Amino acid sequence: MSIRWSVDQSRQMLLATAEGEITLKELVEYLDAVVAAGTMPYRKLFDGSQAWSAMTDEEMMVLSVRLRTYHGQGKTGALAIVAAADKTQSLGRLFGALAAADRRTKIFETFKAARDWIDAQPQ
Repeated sequence: MSIRWSVDQSRQMLLATAEGEITLKELVEYLDAVVAAGTMPYRKLFDGSQAWSAMTDEEMMVLSVRLRTYHGQGKTGALAIVAAADKTQSLGRLFGALAAADRRTKIFETFKAARDWIDAQPQ
């Protein structure tokens, strides 16, 4: 799997790192695991700076619907996404689906900026 993640229970923080080509299947498996772990209310830092999407437009729609379903299940924590400058445009549609949730979400070009921002968000 191209997405690795860990949870810091004491800080209520989830850190995920994606590398290489990311498929819909991998993102759904990651999201299902996050939900099963009970970490949806936690703050999340998703480092996708070394990843790129292999998803079609249709798969992006499927993912958007799934994200909205998760958001309807309760509180979701703030989300910081790290993406390489040339990939932030392609994250636009996904970002739109994420922004539909009642939570703070922001895209960054550096891990440090994302970490500083997510650390400043309430638990």
